[in-house]
Amino acid sequence: MYHLNVSFTHKNTDISVREKLAFDTDEKKEQILRLIKANKNIKEAFVLSTCNRVEVLAYVDDTKQAQAHILRCMAISSGVFEDELFERADIYEDSGAIHHLFAVASSLDSLVVGETQIVGQLKSAFKYAYDAGFCADALNILVEGATKCAARVRNETQISKNPISVSSVAVAKAKEIFGSLENKKVLIVGAGEMCELAAKHLISNGANVLIINRSSQRVEALVDELGNKADWDTILKLKEYVNSYDLIFSGTSAPHAIINDSIVEKKDFKRYFFDIAVPRDINLNNHENIEVFSVDDLEEIVQKNLAMREEQANIAYKLVGQNTAEFLKQTRLNLSTPIIKAIRKQAKFVAKNELDKAIKKGYLKNCDKDEAYRFIDQVFRVFLHPMTMQLKQMPELKNADEISKAMRLIFDIKDES
Repeated sequence: MYHLNVSFTHKNTDISVREKLAFDTDEKKEQILRLIKANKNIKEAFVLSTCNRVEVLAYVDDTKQAQAHILRCMAISSGVFEDELFERADIYEDSGAIHHLFAVASSLDSLVVGETQIVGQLKSAFKYAYDAGFCADALNILVEGATKCAARVRNETQISKNPISVSSVAVAKAKEIFGSLENKKVLIVGAGEMCELAAKHLISNGANVLIINRSSQRVEALVDELGNKADWDTILKLKEYVNSYDLIFSGTSAPHAIINDSIVEKKDFKRYFFDIAVPRDINLNNHENIEVFSVDDLEEIVQKNLAMREEQANIAYKLVGQNTAEFLKQTRLNLSTPIIKAIRKQAKFVAKNELDKAIKKGYLKNCDKDEAYRFIDQVFRVFLHPMTMQLKQMPELKNADEISKAMRLIFDIKDES
């Protein structure tokens, strides 16, 4: 069995394709996971979909077959040609897949290195698939390993000090544009995680925010948490507010653009729209006096962030490498231990069974049974010792999986053992 990761990120896929691939609702997640799991070669799978990445994590018998099937399923789901997906995708297999996921969880592969939301997003993605029956113990162990690795990176480096997210980068860009956000009136469309982070960063920079959202219950609770520099209203007033504010952040979970040409009016003042949603919330055609920044447009600030954290990132990557090696060693140890136990169990069964036959046929006296059993058991121990020592060294070998399969086949050891 092997781990497999099919990855589309800001590094290999622009936002126009990523938003087609995005699994931003439970319905879409269930649909793609059902398609993927229809292949018997794929034992477990879950999807991680954020504003910067769409990845499929799987536990499979054959990586090449699984890779082809997953890309085919994503093509069906997204409408993007399979050949294009094949050309764009980064494919990680087994130890590479483990290392990649550990780096992702540690926020080393994020658009903004050091952002802290990714661990929670990873856990949520796995939990949905686990609860729905699409994955089980193998990927559970992998995600636990990734979470522990992320915690170690966070505790042993400064990479997440003064955490930076896509939302905070967008606010930093707005501050760069206006010079100061003190008492600045800002419209925020949506009340999800990205918008909540944007609101907190804006308020910490002195801005006053108005949040509009479809669910009044969610936005009321958020405004209560944010304090007196935040207010809220219904999203039904979207058109009115979009045409009266010069600084707007939008990050809803709508499946299509909600700010488009039909609601945006021509104004004589400059407006700046920050679209922090995937799929994108804003789709405008060259409106005068309007500048739109999408997730991918924040690359300049991201590069500054990368340069600032490069030294800490190097330390973090070493930790990821160590954690990956430790995880692989433990995983391979988990392969060898049950085999050793199963072989010893078989040896004891054979010894007892053959001894009972010998006594029943009169070859041995019953009074000699205990002594004879100890002798046979010692013979088996001596015979199995070299094999046991070799199996204990299996975690150090790259072909541990193949050895494990061969031993299980030779000694007829079932998975349950």
